[in-house]
Amino acid sequence: MANSKLYKGSLSTIILKLLDEEGKMYGYEITQKVRQLTKGELKITEGALYPALHKLEAEGLLDVEVAKVDNRLRKYYKLTEQGEKETVNRLAELEEFIRSMETLLNPKWKLL
Repeated sequence: MANSKLYKGSLSTIILKLLDEEGKMYGYEITQKVRQLTKGELKITEGALYPALHKLEAEGLLDVEVAKVDNRLRKYYKLTEQGEKETVNRLAELEEFIRSMETLLNPKWKLL
């Protein structure tokens, strides 16, 4: 299930949620946190992560900070004020979607 299209459709929301909780993170750190939280079930590739980060940045939802770490430049991503508001909206939307799917997959009544 690691490469499921269902996960790919939620990648931006996953990123926003992590940044909301952690404050700021760099790309590899995001991939490792997702892997840790899902016990290895979800593995985000760089090919999926960085386009999503760049899109969120272009939408004004993320700010980028560059820091020198071990003689290398590292980009840290953090939510903008607009990003914080959008995170709340997207999480509410995702939760509603999950509730709807649970209702469809496990209805409390069965048709005869």
